[in-house]
Amino acid sequence: MQKWVLGALMAALSVVIGPATAHGPIIIKFSHVTTPDTPKGVAAQKFAELADKYTFGRVKVEIYPNSQLYKDKEELEALQLGAVQMLAPSNSKFGPIGIKEFEVFDLPYILPDLATLRKVTDGVLGEKLLNLLEPKGMVGLAYWDNGFKVMSANKKLVAPADYRGLKFRIQSSKVLEAQFRALGAVPQVMAFSEVYQALQTGVVDGQENTPSNMYTQKMHEVQKYTTLTNHGYIGYVVVVNKKFWDELPSEIRDQLKQAMREATAFGNARSAQENADALDAMVKSGKTELVTLTPEQDAEMRKAMEPVYDDVGSRISKSLIEDFRKASGATH
Repeated sequence: MQKWVLGALMAALSVVIGPATAHGPIIIKFSHVTTPDTPKGVAAQKFAELADKYTFGRVKVEIYPNSQLYKDKEELEALQLGAVQMLAPSNSKFGPIGIKEFEVFDLPYILPDLATLRKVTDGVLGEKLLNLLEPKGMVGLAYWDNGFKVMSANKKLVAPADYRGLKFRIQSSKVLEAQFRALGAVPQVMAFSEVYQALQTGVVDGQENTPSNMYTQKMHEVQKYTTLTNHGYIGYVVVVNKKFWDELPSEIRDQLKQAMREATAFGNARSAQENADALDAMVKSGKTELVTLTPEQDAEMRKAMEPVYDDVGSRISKSLIEDFRKASGATH
């Protein structure tokens, strides 16, 4: 009798939990390319903790930071093949796999601040962009902030002419290529994990990034000047393999969505503070000089970037750019 009751109980549990968890926890391999102490790394860890909590241990999220598993160019293919289940690539990474619309986030000065960014990512337009991911075998779960970018080089950068002829590392993005060509610089696509060494050895002269990324990768130690341009935004889209996601029991999907909502709020709240702290630490290190542009210098930089909108309008879709600008209230 006891065996029958136990068997019935196990059968009932398998229906509730689903076949994926009947023989142990579901494992989600979450790979990313930054260090654990960056906004992305902190948010990923928070998601792992909350996923364990809300699924009562039925889901275990394994975090692989700092390109331990895959570099920038490799991770999306790994996700599509099912080698990992979850990533948080930057918006730029989707262009090379055919989802060019996400490159709208790369347009210089299109996002004036985080408040207007939220209008886009939390609204209809943000949802529309996430829906473009599904035909590529992935589901978009959230937008995570990194922050606004600064420029760095071993030369003081205060005017467009200062960029002329310099080699700048960029993520793979046609928009970012156009941005640096508009400044007369030479863009070079390079994996995030390789940037420090490339700066140190002179393979590239400069780079653009958020302060937290610069500081945690020690880029400030090999760049004499950091100019606070705040010209562009770096953000991430948390994506999960669609086949894996669709096969999860609906109850577990709902629990993971709740974990992701809370991890997103936590990570995005930390992002601005992390960047402020990184700037302070960079100043205290004495290894890079922070440069603030005057209003006139800022206006000159914005003017120099204007041609980028026309250069990439047909690639991204001019109508999308206009929708994006209307939703964000941004101008260029």
